[in-house]
Amino acid sequence: MQHRVRAVLLTPNNTTLLIKRIRPGIDPYWVIVGGKIEPTDASPEDALQREIHEEIAGDAQIVSLLHTLETDEERQDFYLATIDKWSFEDRTGPEFSQEGRGEYLLEEIPLTTEALDAINLLPQEIASVLREAVERGELFASS
Repeated sequence: MQHRVRAVLLTPNNTTLLIKRIRPGIDPYWVIVGGKIEPTDASPEDALQREIHEEIAGDAQIVSLLHTLETDEERQDFYLATIDKWSFEDRTGPEFSQEGRGEYLLEEIPLTTEALDAINLLPQEIASVLREAVERGELFASS
């Protein structure tokens, strides 16, 4: 089973950092920063820090586990984390240089139900979890 970790990154601007994916023949969609755990990672949290550094050249403070999605093929752990500094231009992830992978754009999305409803955040289950957390005021946002 593939094990992935992702970070719902909360910024001081009351936004979250998401990656907008643009691929030929597919409508644009947004994903949460993260990726698969490698054998060299000491822990899921270590893997998450590595992925954040690779994808946005950032250093986040992990707050807590927010949600887990599990299928027969894959487990994804979504962590809540705070981040103050990042540099999308300094990212180092190998996927960014692979041909045919499409575009990766970093976007700050306001933590409001309206902003979350306006994008196609995948997977849809985590979009619902985030929306509900915003509605309950759990993500430092007003809805």
